[in-house]
Amino acid sequence: MAEAQTPKKAPDAEKTVIVKTQQGADAGKVALAADLFDVEPNIAVMHQVVTAQLAARRAGTHSTKSRSEVRGGGAKPWRQKGTGRARAGSRNSPIWRGGGIAHGPKPRDYSQRTPKKMIKLALAGALSDRACEGNVIVVDEWSFETPKTKDASAALEAIGAVGKVLVVLGDDDGNAQKSFRNLPHVSCLHSAELNTHDVLDSDVVVFTKATLDHATTGPQTQTGNEEEQ
Repeated sequence: MAEAQTPKKAPDAEKTVIVKTQQGADAGKVALAADLFDVEPNIAVMHQVVTAQLAARRAGTHSTKSRSEVRGGGAKPWRQKGTGRARAGSRNSPIWRGGGIAHGPKPRDYSQRTPKKMIKLALAGALSDRACEGNVIVVDEWSFETPKTKDASAALEAIGAVGKVLVVLGDDDGNAQKSFRNLPHVSCLHSAELNTHDVLDSDVVVFTKATLDHATTGPQTQTGNEEEQ
């Protein structure tokens, strides 16, 4: 008797989004890469990557002087016995005003080693979360003749970008970058600098067709020192 075969699971439908013009009209559809916009978000990995990214931004230049580094302290303040006061050997003691700092911060490097695969997985999880909520918008191109903040605000309203917006720009989007940069709720980022923290920090991510292609086929990197060393 032939064994019953388990039916195969039907493949998930390919995620697509409607491409918008700068004026808000439909301009076709574009597919979103499954390995970047259709993965299960890993909260632990995203948390670790974002923590490493924020740590790498710290300058680490804080510094305090210990008792051996502050000025003075060459002579004993008073004799050991007979004065009625507590024993003191140096004015540089941490318990004295103007003395050294005990266990104070010193310059250090806060960067953490983060594997490249973990960085890519975290970014894919963040983009997939925004795509699942319908908060990934694709524009055919930005056609600002001159930099103008009013036109940028009107464009975002036309394409339905509401809340904190992350606009992913390319090399040829200089006028767009100058137009968006004065809007307080908008952040601009080059496609090569796309990272987990900025995606999670925004409500809506806006690509152009060119930057979407670059994000899909180009190297996924993070800003800072969190790439694999």
